[in-house]
Amino acid sequence: MLIKNWEELATTPLRKLTLEIIEAGIEQVLPGNIMRSALYYEPGSKSLQVKDVTYDVTNGRIFVIGGGKAAGLMAKALEDILGAENIFAGTVNCKSAACRTKRIKMVAAGHPIPDKRGVEGVKRMLALKDKYSIDKNDLVICLLSGGGSALMPYPVEGVHLKDKQKVTELLLKCGAEIHESNAVRKHLSQVKGGRLGGFYAPTRIVSLIISDVIGDDLEVIASGPTYPDPSAFQDAYNVLEKYDLIARTPQSVITHLERGCRGEVKETPQGLTNCDNHIIGNNRLALEAMAKKAKELGFRPYIVTAQQNGDTATAAHRRAREILEGKYKDYDAILIGGETTPKLPEHAGRGGRNQHYAAVSIVAMKSYPGNWVVASVGTDGSDYLPDVAGAIVDNDTLYRATARGIDVRTYIDRFDSYRLFRKLGRALIITGSTGTNVSDVMLYLLG
Repeated sequence: MLIKNWEELATTPLRKLTLEIIEAGIEQVLPGNIMRSALYYEPGSKSLQVKDVTYDVTNGRIFVIGGGKAAGLMAKALEDILGAENIFAGTVNCKSAACRTKRIKMVAAGHPIPDKRGVEGVKRMLALKDKYSIDKNDLVICLLSGGGSALMPYPVEGVHLKDKQKVTELLLKCGAEIHESNAVRKHLSQVKGGRLGGFYAPTRIVSLIISDVIGDDLEVIASGPTYPDPSAFQDAYNVLEKYDLIARTPQSVITHLERGCRGEVKETPQGLTNCDNHIIGNNRLALEAMAKKAKELGFRPYIVTAQQNGDTATAAHRRAREILEGKYKDYDAILIGGETTPKLPEHAGRGGRNQHYAAVSIVAMKSYPGNWVVASVGTDGSDYLPDVAGAIVDNDTLYRATARGIDVRTYIDRFDSYRLFRKLGRALIITGSTGTNVSDVMLYLLG
């Protein structure tokens, strides 16, 4: 089982079925399963097929680079599919180097705040080019997934890692959308925003991507290291202005962005002819597996969207209101995917967006006339806090809180959902790292 505290959480039949459906979704998007369904390699002809595209490596070698929360298991699966002996060399940054690989070097790096280990891993990726004289006959496979932005740091000259760490922390807390955060990060990096792809030109780069981004926007996933960047230095500077971060941002960052706005620093690539980017897994894939499982269990499932975004509490109230008003009256398993963005107060408590979504749902769903369960889960197994994937609540949760004198709204206002659920018990979903990342899934089961 992926959910480690299953017995603690499965206290009612409806809760048990909720957990089964959630697990089915995550299982479907585990990197090994995704890679095996998307890739085929023919050793005799030295050809790699990605979906319906074939790459001939008859006269060249295969190298592997990349980064992300799923990159470790992607690398392991790639060695199994191609045969480790058919990979010349490689380096991949991931959250944990626990994966056993033979040819691809695993580098454990920091997430969500980038660290020195990540920088060293990227340096090793770039060093492959000169070390092995990689040329146009070779093929570079780039493994990318959610989390790659933090796991593949390589700041521009003049901006120290600690300054980039500060900016990342500010962007995480201010409520900026992912494309806004990445516009800043891309213009502070030597590899993001297409610069990694440009570095290896003219060698062909084939990026295999597990998307955690709404709409599978290639310029956003892992900050698009092998995809052209439509944003400019001015866009990055405008994001800091929009969220009143200029005064709090390190001066080295402001100086670099201002130089870029004046045209004194080269922009990120607007086009890349040597890079092919393939989405091989995404949130929709998880939702469809959940819907299939729900149907097998006797429910009538409905996928609302795989692109839920915006403020976390607003999204939770909206979905509850839709259910209470009968918008989905013909269905009893409501599935939603995406990634919301909570704007944290100055002194926020502990917990991630999925825990906050579940906490808000306790109040938002209280007038539903029957049994209900809501689960909100990060498919990577980490809802900002390590190991905690999210939370599951039901119609009994508010009753237990009231009976124990726990004011749920106070915890919601403080963004302190983790401590709320620690007090209540039977709520936090513990998986540890799943090795994948296709953003979040929410499930409403209605009795």
